[in-house]
Amino acid sequence: MAKTTTQTTKIDGRRVRIVTRVTATGTSVKVSAAPVEEWLLQAEAVRQLRAMPEYVDDAKDVRHGTFTLAGDFNAARRSMREQVKAKATGLTSGEHDLRLYIAGGQLGLIEFKGAETPVSKDQKKRHPLLAALGFTRQALVRAATPEEAAARSVDLVRGWLSANDNHRATTLATSAHG
Repeated sequence: MAKTTTQTTKIDGRRVRIVTRVTATGTSVKVSAAPVEEWLLQAEAVRQLRAMPEYVDDAKDVRHGTFTLAGDFNAARRSMREQVKAKATGLTSGEHDLRLYIAGGQLGLIEFKGAETPVSKDQKKRHPLLAALGFTRQALVRAATPEEAAARSVDLVRGWLSANDNHRATTLATSAHG
């Protein structure tokens, strides 16, 4: 019976995935580039969204067609004590990574995923719940690089802002279950 182990580490400053497969006929080791960490996708998207002229961080600058944002980091590793505190204070598994508050009382929700990362069980439950409550501006941004995630996020937000200009709610064709 074959046994396969996977490890992610750094070699020469680059993240790599090492897959070792042990069989009755021998051992094979395959080293390949590791998928990008999701926090890097989100960080670059936030950086580029904040650089948009429509982004505001002060109430005096709010006008039609502007937005601000807030990130979430539900996936952070926590001690048992920190998990209890997080749950008691309302941190909810499956929540989107980024919330966009769009002028006029609209909410946009973005979930970032690496190219190979599956949607979690909690996200498969939470995202449809929010849609059922009327929060239909939800998107899954799946990307292999931070730059790709940022470009998709900027395009997405521009679409939401232009839909808001037309005074019609819209859900972009991005499934939260893909």
